Amino acid sequence: MSTKLQQDSDDLSENHEINVTPFIDVMLVLLIIFMVAAPLSTVDVAVDLPVARANPQPRPDKPVYVSVKSDLTISLGNNSVSEAGLGSSLAALTNSDREQRIFLRADKTVPYGELMRVMNLLRTEGYLKIALVGLEDATPLPEAQPAMPRQ
Repeated sequence: MSTKLQQDSDDLSENHEINVTPFIDVMLVLLIIFMVAAPLSTVDVAVDLPVARANPQPRPDKPVYVSVKSDLTISLGNNSVSEAGLGSSLAALTNSDREQRIFLRADKTVPYGELMRVMNLLRTEGYLKIALVGLEDATPLPEAQPAMPRQ
């Protein structure tokens, strides 16, 4: 509480007090908004990727398949090739056409890093059009349902 020491009835006195309560309210609301929004912007989320259900694309007449087997051996078509011989075998099979699409497929048990290593081998050889091959799932997509609240 404040008291006035002087009482002048003639002059209107100025009140030099600032009400900071609205500023504190605004700051608390902003703090809550950032506390809720910050965890949503992180990328470190475990993801269980679904099976692709896209319409199948037409295949070329003679597709070139590079396969990574579960024992991490590489096959070009039906023939096993070494990592060192992959580039020359691809060049012979594609007539050195670096614009031809290469279909890369791998066993489910192949680690992601190994698949990326083979993809980098293909890119090093100049084959930049690489398509990943997976199983096609023909089951229809489920209807969109509202999200259940967490408890």
